[in-house]
Amino acid sequence: MATKKRTAPKALTTKVGTGGEPHQLDAGTTLTTNQGLPVSDDQNSLKIGDRGPTLLEDFILREKITHFDHERIPERIVHARGSAAHGYFQPTKSLAHLTKADFLQNPRKRIPVFARFSTVAGGAGSVDTPRDVRGFAVKFYTDEGNFDLVGNDIPVFFIQDTIKFPDLIHSVKMEPDRGFPQAASAHDTFWDFVSLTPESTHMLLWAMSDRAIPRSLRMIEGFGVHTFRLVNAAGKSTFVKFHWRPTIGAQSTTWDEAVKLAGADPDFHRRDLYEAIAAGDFPEWTLCIQAFDDKRRAELEKQLQMDVLDATKLIPEELVPLETIGKMVLDRNPDNFFAETEQVAFCPSHVVSGIDFSDDPLLQGRLHSYLDTQISRLGGPNFHQIPINAPKCPMHNMQRDGMHQMQVPKGRVNYEPASLDDGEGPRENQERGFATFKEKPLGDGTKVRQRPATFADHYSQARMFYRSMSVPEQNHIVDAFAFELGKVETLKVRTRMLGRLQLVEPELCARVEAKLGMEGAHDELKAALEPVDLDESPTLSLLKKADPTLRGRKVGVLVADGSDEQLVAALRERVEKEGGKLAVVAPKVGGWKGKAGSRSGAKQPADMALVAGPSIFFDAVAIVLDKEMAEILSKDAAAIDWVRNAFAHCKVIGHSAGSAPLLAEAGVDPDEGIVPLDGQKGVGGFVNAAKKQRIWDRESQVHAPA
Repeated sequence: MATKKRTAPKALTTKVGTGGEPHQLDAGTTLTTNQGLPVSDDQNSLKIGDRGPTLLEDFILREKITHFDHERIPERIVHARGSAAHGYFQPTKSLAHLTKADFLQNPRKRIPVFARFSTVAGGAGSVDTPRDVRGFAVKFYTDEGNFDLVGNDIPVFFIQDTIKFPDLIHSVKMEPDRGFPQAASAHDTFWDFVSLTPESTHMLLWAMSDRAIPRSLRMIEGFGVHTFRLVNAAGKSTFVKFHWRPTIGAQSTTWDEAVKLAGADPDFHRRDLYEAIAAGDFPEWTLCIQAFDDKRRAELEKQLQMDVLDATKLIPEELVPLETIGKMVLDRNPDNFFAETEQVAFCPSHVVSGIDFSDDPLLQGRLHSYLDTQISRLGGPNFHQIPINAPKCPMHNMQRDGMHQMQVPKGRVNYEPASLDDGEGPRENQERGFATFKEKPLGDGTKVRQRPATFADHYSQARMFYRSMSVPEQNHIVDAFAFELGKVETLKVRTRMLGRLQLVEPELCARVEAKLGMEGAHDELKAALEPVDLDESPTLSLLKKADPTLRGRKVGVLVADGSDEQLVAALRERVEKEGGKLAVVAPKVGGWKGKAGSRSGAKQPADMALVAGPSIFFDAVAIVLDKEMAEILSKDAAAIDWVRNAFAHCKVIGHSAGSAPLLAEAGVDPDEGIVPLDGQKGVGGFVNAAKKQRIWDRESQVHAPA
């Protein structure tokens, strides 16, 4: 990755603002702990050296996080709305050279898993399709204990230090004086916080991109976010970043679709996941890693001028290619939503021998926070006894009692070492037991509340991300910023955030300003470190790396009495051959009469009624009508919207010759995505076009809402 030279930064000691960029804020009352102790630094946790591990001694961090963890009972504070499934993980090869973790050794062995996907900001009763990060958490039930890989569908995060997590979530949740908006970031408190938190800039580009409005939970990527360690039997450590890749490819909706889906089917993602598994179309992901040793780490940090322990940064795949190490298949829906999906408890601190932590300050705080939250949510320290959380391997220790103890421990010994159990109690095992990797902390060993200088560049990777997007994706990012900032009432918050965008990319800032009618209104901000120009990373773009496919997609076909049933059958056969599903939408759910049936009275089944099956449910659509019914439906608002939305959302539309009156009424203009089903290309031409997903060149013509 080519970069321009810049002066080496000094350690960041600024106590106002974060990331070394001070902000001129109005003086307020002194911030204190709950005991009244004045707080000198609310931006950084206490570490051994600026790049060292976070200290348990940090009572300010623990008080703040503990209070936050216990703010909601029993609903999750974040990731409350989730969907989950059972399945298995199977390694593709032995990773013995990298790790002694047992579940990564035998490619013939399947490990049970339970995976949960979730939005972040909304409550359990919110909708599936808001603009939001998606949680991607997997519990591996290994023979050596449970391993929880708790991540998101975006590889970076808003903050660098856990001490800021309560502030981030408080800002994006419903505003406390009014209780709204729900499951939305388009409001003043969120943009006030992030505009004052420059380290969030990279993540904001991702959150405003198509990644934040996925088409399906089956079509999201997953990331461990943090840098972890793999440790092999010889004690050698390798840094690692975890990636999940859906085998059917990643795909998003448009913003207009996401909004309409929230009204048409608030459970769109949940229903899609459940129905796919029930139908035997099992979602599947490959698990990949980016692995690098200490030498390569130093090279990367010098080349990218960043720190691999900074959770707001990523390592481009062009520099450290992904290595596939296994696959996950979800093949069984939960038997009971509450008992499993709601009660499952994921904790980043749940690891197995051979997987260890790094000194990432965001990860360090999560190791405490998640466990503390589960104790509150699930009624006490015995939440691990709930079946969905219980390990599938033997579990023995000296812990007794506590709320909701569901076992009956026997004997008088509940301590260790002990001799009164005649040697039958559990004992340490130095060979199989977890051993923390011996690492000398970076830095001078002084206890400090300070960000390392290597965490100070907040704009270079945000710029790389924006420049790596395709033109349609860049347009969507601009539209998203304009929508979100357009909902912000406070002028100084808008101008400050525009100043952040100016540091990322002046062209991006100018385009957002133009959409807001605020040309040249951005604040002039100074970056802690001047951003540099990194090489583009095409793998960051969903569209640039998308493969043509209909696998896992849905095609809707609009029919009515008199439609050609043979053409519908040909569509179904070809779509299903490509791995897709076809749904028939008719004016009435009771069915429709085809050409032959219109004389005999026989009805063909319909999957959905027109008013209940809008085209936003489908990845591509076909219209199979005769002229008479097309003219009738051209006066039906639901039918017009069905076609108009499909066209506005840049979907491929196949049509019979008789459908022309409805197409004309919906304002459909011919382009490469409007395919005659009875023309030269026919059904095959429609399917081949639909495999390309969207006709993005149409976007500039239809002016779909931003």
